[in-house]
Amino acid sequence: MLIEFSVENFRSFRDLATFSMVAAKLRAKNKALDENNVFRAPGNNPPLLTSAAIYGANASGKSNLVAAMDFMRRFVIDSTRETKATGAIDAESYRLSTTTIHQPSHFEMVFVLDDKRYRYGFEVTRERVLEEWLFYVPSTREARLFERFEDEVKLGDSFKEGHDLIGRTRPNALFLSVVAQFNGPIAQKVTEWFRTLRVVPGVQDMGIRQYTMQRFLDGEYAPEMLKLIKRLDLGIQDLSVEKSVQILDQELERAPEELREVIRVIRETAPPMGFERILVRTQHPTFDDSGTMVGHETFNLDENESEGTKKLFALTGPLIDTLKLGHVLVIDELDARLHPLLTREIVSLFNDRQTNPKHAQLVFTTQDTNLLDNRFLRRDQIWFTEKDRQGATHLYSLAEFKVRNDASFERDYIRGRYGAIPYLGDIRQIVEGA
Repeated sequence: MLIEFSVENFRSFRDLATFSMVAAKLRAKNKALDENNVFRAPGNNPPLLTSAAIYGANASGKSNLVAAMDFMRRFVIDSTRETKATGAIDAESYRLSTTTIHQPSHFEMVFVLDDKRYRYGFEVTRERVLEEWLFYVPSTREARLFERFEDEVKLGDSFKEGHDLIGRTRPNALFLSVVAQFNGPIAQKVTEWFRTLRVVPGVQDMGIRQYTMQRFLDGEYAPEMLKLIKRLDLGIQDLSVEKSVQILDQELERAPEELREVIRVIRETAPPMGFERILVRTQHPTFDDSGTMVGHETFNLDENESEGTKKLFALTGPLIDTLKLGHVLVIDELDARLHPLLTREIVSLFNDRQTNPKHAQLVFTTQDTNLLDNRFLRRDQIWFTEKDRQGATHLYSLAEFKVRNDASFERDYIRGRYGAIPYLGDIRQIVEGA
C-alpha cells in the first residue's frame, strides 16, 4: 500500500514535491465516497485513498511524476545487475538551472508492508549513490534499519542481514538491492514490494500487452479478464490467445516445399522461442436479416480492432492482477484512446469495496475533466501539476484549496480557479495574422 512518494531534482521537478495517498480530514458531498474511496490501512497507519487522479496542462510534468516512480522502481530492481557495473545512472536532473544540474536527484517512497510502515529512499547523481536510507515503524516510533553515506553504511539493530555486504556494494548500486541479492529477508521483502508496483507508460503499452497475453495463456486470470472485457461493452463475445508457432504449423502445409524445408532446418538450430509470437483473436456475433444471432466472426486484435480496444485489452492484465492481490497500479494518460465512460468505469473498480476488497490503489494521470465530479472523487483524490516561469513543476492537491463540498470541480478547473491549465493567449489572432 502506497502512503506517499517524494521526488526532487528529476526532470521538471526542481524542488521537492510530495504526492500523498493519505486521506485528508474532510467530508465529501457524497457520503458514499468517504466509505468506498478511503480505507484504514492495517497496523498503526493512516487512512489511505483507493485512487488518485493527476491533472495538468500538456508538458506540465504529470508524466515526469510517473517516470520518477518508474525510475525508482527500476533502479531498486536492476541496480545490481552485472550489465550495470560500469554504466551511468539514468537519473536526469532538472536541466534548466545551472545549480541543480550538478546536484543529486532525490527519491523516497513510504509504504505499508506486512502491516508496518516503511520509508525508503536514496539520492543519486549520474555517477553514484550518495545517500540511501531505510526506516520502519515496528510499533509506534520510527526505527533505523540502515543509513548510507556514499561508501559508509550504518546498520540498525534489526538489520543484521547487511553486516557482511557493505564492501560488496558498488558506488552505482543500491545497498538494499545488494542485500536482497544475498537473500536478506527484510531487503527481499522491500525489493519485492517495488517489484509489485506496476507502472504503465502513457504511449507505449506493448509491455503490458505482453504481460496480459502471458497471464491469459497461464489461464489463472483468463475468466476474469474476459468478464471485464465483456463488461466494458466492446462488442466482443469471446477471446482467444495463442502462440503463432501453432498457426505457422497449420499454414506451412500450404507453403512451397523448398520454404517448408528451410523453416524446418532453421527451427532445429534456432532457440525454442525463435518463432513464437502470441496472437490475440476476438470473436464478434454475426446476425441474420431479422437481427437474430446466428454465429460469430473471428478478428485479429492487431489488424481488425480499434486502438482503444487494444489498450483496454492490454490493461485487463494489470487491472485484474492489481485488484486481486491488493497492489499499487500507476497509469500515465489513463484516458488516452478511451471513452470517458470507460475511464470512469475503470476508476470505479478501485472505488468500490465489492470489486476492491483488498484495497488495491490506482494512481493515474488524465485530461478527462468528467472525473472532476464531487459525486465521484473526493478533493484529496485530485492532484494538479503546474510549471512556473523557470519550467519547474509544482505538485499540489485540491484538498489544499478552500472549496465548498457542493462546488463544481470540473467547471472551476476549466475556468482556471485551481491553476494547472494551459495559458493559450490569443491563438485566433496568431492564426489570422499568419
